[in-house]
Amino acid sequence: MNKLRSGIIGIGNMGGAHLNCIYGGEIENLTVTAVCDIDRKKLDNAKEKYPEIAVFEDYRELIKSGLVDAVIVATPHSLHSEISAFALENGLHVLSEKPIDVAVSAAEKVISAAERSGKVFSIMFNQRTNSHFDEARRLVRSGGLGELKNVRWVITNWFRTQAYYDSGQWRGTWKGEGGGVLMNQAPHNLDLLQWICGMPVSVTAFLGIGKHHDVDVDDEATILMEFENGANGLFITSTGEFPGTNRLEINLTKGRIVIEGGILKLWQLKEDERDFCFSCKKGFEEIPFEYSEKSEYTETAHRGILQNFTNAVLEGEPLIAPGKEGINQLMLANAAYLSHFGGNVRINLPVDKDEYDRFLAETAERSAKERSVEKETLSGGYNERWRVRF
Repeated sequence: MNKLRSGIIGIGNMGGAHLNCIYGGEIENLTVTAVCDIDRKKLDNAKEKYPEIAVFEDYRELIKSGLVDAVIVATPHSLHSEISAFALENGLHVLSEKPIDVAVSAAEKVISAAERSGKVFSIMFNQRTNSHFDEARRLVRSGGLGELKNVRWVITNWFRTQAYYDSGQWRGTWKGEGGGVLMNQAPHNLDLLQWICGMPVSVTAFLGIGKHHDVDVDDEATILMEFENGANGLFITSTGEFPGTNRLEINLTKGRIVIEGGILKLWQLKEDERDFCFSCKKGFEEIPFEYSEKSEYTETAHRGILQNFTNAVLEGEPLIAPGKEGINQLMLANAAYLSHFGGNVRINLPVDKDEYDRFLAETAERSAKERSVEKETLSGGYNERWRVRF
């Protein structure tokens, strides 16, 4: 196989951007041969713009058409794992938009399907391609900065207007999105936090439900985390602040990392703080350290994940964002919802899947409502809001 033939399932904002990118020849050895959407108008627009591409209203027909080797799933969240699993079981490689699904139970099923199939399964965590986060991961995971003490991420520059939520019937609903900011915008940051620092063992959450918008889901969240070694974490996010903040701070026993304003700042201590604390005989002594900062960074974003996925299929290149890792971010979001709606209780990880499934079913039924929306049209390209915004 010299070229990977792909089908895009869901051609709204995100799928439309992928279509334009791939069709435009921006991804080496990747082509689009088919698209699918339940909105006939979107399909007609796609056929007019890309006449040689086959169009389908049923994703099953596209998957079984023989026209594609892989699919890119860009539908509403609750369909991600269902469609991905069906494609994998039918011998196709899969790149799914984030999140992997809205519930851990569904995520486990598609991960199992991927393992059985032997096919490539990746997830669109495009912010993993930012070199600042990759460097932070290397520094933390290498052990050179000692043990994790705490991590704090204030990521409130995900501002959205009411018009954004009104742009699709599925947006801002439990039934359509399976949640709010924790399920749509902040999955990138929850993924990066655990990718860099590892998974916590418990979560306690305080959410704002429709605090800033006319929605039934969370548009603000504060999450407290505890890690296995006793380190703690604080995660604050919102779609109701402007201009907002994006500051990641990681403190370890032998150093400190701060990423803010496009700059990675690094303090490397000459001695472990824990040793110095108990060996030093002076009360106000400072630990010698080296300071450095890096302002230049690279970020290939969606194109980088698309190219990596293609290379993984054709050449065996290691995945930047393996699909199975999508469950970690989802685990954190599911735990946060159980915590908040359970009275801000501490939720130990892994979450109780059955309990969460019951919660989601009851919440989706209770909050279901019709809203007036403006139809989405094919996107012309990747919006800057989908990149890391320092």
